[in-house]
Amino acid sequence: MSAKNRSMGRWVGGLLGFVGMSAIAGVLVTVAVTPALAVSGMAATNTMNVFENLPEYLKIDQLSQKSNIYAKKDDGGKVLLASFYDQNRVEVGWDQINQFVKDAAVAGEDPHFYEHGGIDIGGTIKGAVQTVATGRTRGGSSITQQYVKNVLVQKCELISNEEKRNACYTDATETSAERKLQEMRYAIGVEKEYSKDEILNGYLNIALFGGTVYGIESAANYYYNTSASKLTLPQAASLVAIVNNPVKFQLDNPDSPTNGKANGYADNKSRRDYILDEMLKYGKITEKQHDEAIATKIEPKITPPSTGCASAKANAYFCDYVTHILRTDPTFGKDEETRQQNFRRGGFDVYTTLDLDVQNAAVKTIKKNVPMTYDGWNEAALATSVQVGTGRILAMAQNKIYSQDPDVLAKSDKYSPINYNTDVGFGGSSGFQPGSTYKVFTLAEWLKEGHTLKEHTDSAYRDNWGDFRDSCHGTQNYDAQGFSPQNDEDGETGSDYTALYATERSINTAFIGMAKELDLCGIANTAKDFGVHRADGDPLKQSAGTVLGTNEIAPLTMVTAYAGIANKGKVCTPIAIDKIIGPEGKELPIPKSECHQAIDKKLNAGLTYAMGKVMTDDAGTATSSYYATEPKVPMIGKTGTTDGNVDTWMNGASTKVATVVGLVGLKGEGHHVLNQREVFFDSGRAAEARHRMWPDIMSVANAKYGGDDFPEPAPDVIQAPQVSIPDVRGMSVSEAQSALNKAGFNPMVGGDVDSSLPKGTVTGTDPSGITGRGSTVTIYTSNGSLTVVPDVTGQNEQAARGVLSGFGVSTETKDTSDKSQDGVVISQSPGGGNEARPGSNVTITIGHYVAPPKEEPKPTATKAPEPTKEPTKPKDKKG
Repeated sequence: MSAKNRSMGRWVGGLLGFVGMSAIAGVLVTVAVTPALAVSGMAATNTMNVFENLPEYLKIDQLSQKSNIYAKKDDGGKVLLASFYDQNRVEVGWDQINQFVKDAAVAGEDPHFYEHGGIDIGGTIKGAVQTVATGRTRGGSSITQQYVKNVLVQKCELISNEEKRNACYTDATETSAERKLQEMRYAIGVEKEYSKDEILNGYLNIALFGGTVYGIESAANYYYNTSASKLTLPQAASLVAIVNNPVKFQLDNPDSPTNGKANGYADNKSRRDYILDEMLKYGKITEKQHDEAIATKIEPKITPPSTGCASAKANAYFCDYVTHILRTDPTFGKDEETRQQNFRRGGFDVYTTLDLDVQNAAVKTIKKNVPMTYDGWNEAALATSVQVGTGRILAMAQNKIYSQDPDVLAKSDKYSPINYNTDVGFGGSSGFQPGSTYKVFTLAEWLKEGHTLKEHTDSAYRDNWGDFRDSCHGTQNYDAQGFSPQNDEDGETGSDYTALYATERSINTAFIGMAKELDLCGIANTAKDFGVHRADGDPLKQSAGTVLGTNEIAPLTMVTAYAGIANKGKVCTPIAIDKIIGPEGKELPIPKSECHQAIDKKLNAGLTYAMGKVMTDDAGTATSSYYATEPKVPMIGKTGTTDGNVDTWMNGASTKVATVVGLVGLKGEGHHVLNQREVFFDSGRAAEARHRMWPDIMSVANAKYGGDDFPEPAPDVIQAPQVSIPDVRGMSVSEAQSALNKAGFNPMVGGDVDSSLPKGTVTGTDPSGITGRGSTVTIYTSNGSLTVVPDVTGQNEQAARGVLSGFGVSTETKDTSDKSQDGVVISQSPGGGNEARPGSNVTITIGHYVAPPKEEPKPTATKAPEPTKEPTKPKDKKG
């Protein structure tokens, strides 16, 4: 209520009006409470001084009201998900309350309300005398006094500490002269600050109407399914009757023997009819109205409000998440006590981010594909969708019925109070292992460290992986623990896969090989950069095993990270609230999504390229989800399966919406751990349920939000750089491995080969020369079985045989016209310097001189004599 200046004329308008003046009020109060004071031991002569010294100002706080949580429709309309409150109250203004209600309250509770200055002296005297005589309180307090008492009780309601709250209740309601004096003093102060209409309006909004129903508007809603402005005369009187004794006169116990349906709610009717009589007596209604109202039966239409998140049904777990935000986010109060007070006070209209189209698709596909319970197995199907670039949660659903009632929860596993999509601090579980969906963070670190998608990594299965670098905790070695991860597919036995192929096929050993070339601390930090954290609040664990997704993480956390990947590497924290309107009709601050760049855009393009291949390439593990989604837009994704096929996941995104779905086994007494590949629902194999649910959700999301192309990665993010392979011939194996490792290759020992080098010495590699960095290079070593064949060319046969004494020697001859080659070795096979086994045959070719045939002299040709030329005669000269 707003303060209102009042004229002195009202204070001196009559004898009882003088009560509002402190001096006279003190005198009259002395008279009124003297019997009580006598018993209490307080001298009457001191009463006036005591009264004057009591506090007069009473702060009127905001009333506790019902709050509402809404989802918005595409046309701008709103859909109520649920209401929550400590007190079911909707505060309304003076003009929103029917005049019958106002007149009924005054006539029934305080006929002289508009005449006195806060204290009904006659009623107070009678009440005080009865209090002394019986020890019980008696009606007689003015409406203003009742209002004061309710205001004080409301202040107690906001105290979170139970002990302090109970003490406050005692102080506000105890039967004592001291409390009555303070109540009256406050009433006088309230009358000075507020108009009569404002006080009556506040009284009708604060009053208890039975149970948790507070205020006339909620009472009209609950008991008669109408509003305070539309109440009929008999309805108004029956509701005002409840205020006098909320337990005795409330109308929602039809089986009551004294105030039930069978006897026409006799107790309430008696009080109602008294009020109607008083309204007639004071001229508020006509005799006809009175008689018709008296003849009207009391027929309540109990309409329970949408109480708590359970009333949100399929949307209940999202609703629960929103209420946890209101209780925990610093935006709603600097500390827990302040936030709790605000939550208890209520009066908020909360407009959420929920997209009913996407949400309904999630709810429908979960219901279609996964039962709420399965014999011997307590399983949970989960789905969460987030808008890329904003963090707005569009959908959150699971295959359980929300309840916080222990009796209901004990009935069946189909009920659960836990939101399995969120962290434990937001009403969720302690999380689930995301399996191979976590591998993308190792791939991101791989690219950050300068590796490429088509760079090879050591992918061979082994149980002696050796040391792993960890800059946070020091070098780690898991060989003694029997660390030997296997691949999901029996056929994946290769030892040399590219990072791209390893991502497409989700090859465990390849990712362990990648991790061995990286820093385990770096991988964990990259995951943290994408907002990844454990659901139980513990620090994120880091080891070679966690590379394969063994941290327990909430689905909301994982889908938020994938939305960041789809957003060019910029992660935006999830939000569930778009707008809040406070009790005074003003828009309030809300938690904002905070975005940050988790990885360079260029490198992120490599991530989305690889994750796109997971969806579209024949080798990809998520092709089932991709091809079942319509309409298709560019999409990325990754699957995940935990050991023993206990949990299965599909996480992916377009450039507009990211969605994660999962089917997980819940722990608990009497629950078995089942292999999902051996479980079949009506909809199909359990392990493939993810590929039936994800497309259903993303089909709706794609149709509504669309999707753009992901950026193309630069060639140097995809292609492995070509690097020269070191010449390691003649080295020991360890020396060769070190040299190849240093050059960025994955050395493997291929075994012995025939060679003349000392046994165990490296003879060469395959490949040799130049190849892509990161490729596997096989080292071959000598078995020492060969020896070098001496070069005997130019020696005579006897000498050659002596040199080749360790070999079998066979000879061949070959004619030669070169006399210097006669009788000497002119060639051999194998040639000198080549390798051959000792005792093996060496063929030598001996030159045999053959004189060339004598050439016949060629006849000399006779040259014919040249003819003699005659001399040329000189010409005659003419003179």
